[in-house]
Parts: sequence; structure tokens; C-alpha cells
Amino acid sequence: MSSATPSTHLPACDAGAPAELLAVHDLRLQFRSMRGLVKALDGVDLTLHDGEILGLVGESGCGKTITGLAILGLLQRPQAEITAGAIMYRGDDLLTKSDAQMQKLRGRDISMVFQDPLASLNPVFAVGKQIEDVIRLHTRGSRREAREATYRALASVGLPADKDTFKRYPHQFSGGMRQRVCMAMALACGSPLLIADEPTTALDVTIQAQILNLLLKLRGELGVAQILITHNVGVAAQTCDRIAVMYAGSVVEEGPVGDVLNRPHHPYTIALYECLPHGRTATDLQTIPGTVPDLIDPPAGCRFHPRCTRVMERCSTEKPQPVSVAERHSVSCFWAAEKAGIQIDARRAPQADEGASHEDGASA
Repeated sequence: MSSATPSTHLPACDAGAPAELLAVHDLRLQFRSMRGLVKALDGVDLTLHDGEILGLVGESGCGKTITGLAILGLLQRPQAEITAGAIMYRGDDLLTKSDAQMQKLRGRDISMVFQDPLASLNPVFAVGKQIEDVIRLHTRGSRREAREATYRALASVGLPADKDTFKRYPHQFSGGMRQRVCMAMALACGSPLLIADEPTTALDVTIQAQILNLLLKLRGELGVAQILITHNVGVAAQTCDRIAVMYAGSVVEEGPVGDVLNRPHHPYTIALYECLPHGRTATDLQTIPGTVPDLIDPPAGCRFHPRCTRVMERCSTEKPQPVSVAERHSVSCFWAAEKAGIQIDARRAPQADEGASHEDGASA
């Protein structure tokens, strides 16, 4: 996790709940490896509303990117397999759709900006041609109409909408400009949902700020809902309306960013916040004891319990379900629920014979 201190001025979450755009319910995913099955996602629950920016925060390997790829059906089968759950987009379960249906949906309804823009762009084609091809793939317009739409997409992300920009190749742009090109490509067909996977990685602080401001502009001017995947708590604090904290394949706490960061309930969220500098010297920095669990043989019950300073007896055998501790603020923790005076049941883990995969689902 980044050591950046969260902003004291946190964006407010609109009390009037907008329409639900995306909902992930109890998503479980595993990978086949030479060592055995990697239980990468263990009952992920997420919700995203129209025009909202949701920050998906967690340390490396916690399942943030895998969740984004699963939503878009971009995980390779048969190595990756979704064994349970649902991914509801505007009321339709994406896991029931065929590969052909998902291909039509990607770029038109849900788009993704990947961590490395240079690897995302084809080095032998001009960037304008790449954007234009995406538009022609999803629309029936003429090449001239696609060219005009390409210029509009470039302008929407702050790039010059001219022939010079259109004809340039990826290596002729800076890192920040390449990331803008990827955003233009992702939004060229009017996608209402953008998944941004660490979009500020490897960029200097000034360019990072420009990319984050661009995300806010896209939401403000075009109403684009976003899932911002980041390990940087400060980035989430400055950009997001709500935040979901992930640990070892599960969302342990989700809610308005101000509530989660200023009034955390889950011991892991509390520990993360205590690890930030907050004006301390290097010798005063806090750490979380223990290590991240091996997802081939994860601990039973709550996966954080071996490192938790507030562990209870049932934590080692039962997995807590998310419960509401405030308006639109949920936490999956027996200790936090007991502290709030809430009765919480354990989530029943799927049995070995219940792991039927979604044959027609996303490519995961």
C-alpha cells in the first residue's frame, strides 16, 4: 500500500442512491497451477452506481486486477475458472453470456484501461487508426464518421484532435499521453463504465494528477462510472466516491470513502490506516504483523485472522458475511459487527461438489 496520507478533504457521496449499474455477488474464482488450485477470489461482493467512482484498494496480489478482468471476461480458460457467484450489469448476469456476446459488450458497454499503456497499444499502427478500428467494430457508421468520432474521443481526454495526433505511433507519445490515448480508445464508443487498472503507475506526480483529474472530468462531463483499481490510499481518497478494501481475494470493507478512511471498522482497514505516516518519523512507522496467506492453502474462516489483533474464536472456522454498519457502509468482520451490536452469520463455504463452473460465462 502506498504511504501517501489521504486527503483531509474527502469527496462526499450523494445520499440519494442512483441506479445500480454493476453488482458483483459472492464471486469465487480459482486458477490451476503446477502447485495446485489457487483460490484467487473468495466471495467478492461489489456494487457500482451510475456516475460513481468506486476505488478498489488493496496490496499486490489481493485480487483487484483479477476482479476487473473477470467482469470483462478476459481471463484465460481453462486455467481460470469461476466456480460461483454472479456479475450483474444493468440486471443481466455477465457470467451467462457467451464469448461472442462478451466481445460485443467489451468497449461498447464496459471498457478497461490497463496498467501499462505501451503494452496495450499496437506499436505498428498509428494511434488514431487503432481508435478508429474500435469504433468501426462496434458501430455501423462509415469510415468518415468513425474518423470524426476518433477526433472527438481524442479531444475528450485532452489530446489535440488533429491529423498529427491521429498519425503518430505509440512510441512517439509520453507515458501520460499514451494513457490518455488508451482512455480515448476505451470511451470512443460511449461506454458508460470504465475500469481503470492502476492508471497512474510509472507516471510522475504531476502527470498522475492530470490523469486523476481526467477521470473526474470524464465522470463530471460524460457521466462515466468507474472502478479505479489502486494500491494507493491517497489516490482513492482524492478521486473516489466510495472505496472497497480487498484482502486475499475478498472485499472486507466497502463504503463512502470518507467513512471508510475516517471511521474504519475492519481490523485490516484500521491496520492499513495506522501504517500511513501521519507525520511520524521513519522509526515510528507501524507495520501489520505476519504475511499474506498462500492462496493455494489459505487459512479457514476469515483469511485475515492469523494476522488480526482483534481475532475471535469463530474467526478461524467461519467466514463472516458483509453487514451494514452505516448508510451504504458494510464490513465483513465478526469483531466489527459485535462492536456495532449487530448479529452476523457465517457465510457457508461451497462444498467440493458445488464447484460447477459457468460454462457459458465470461472467459474466466
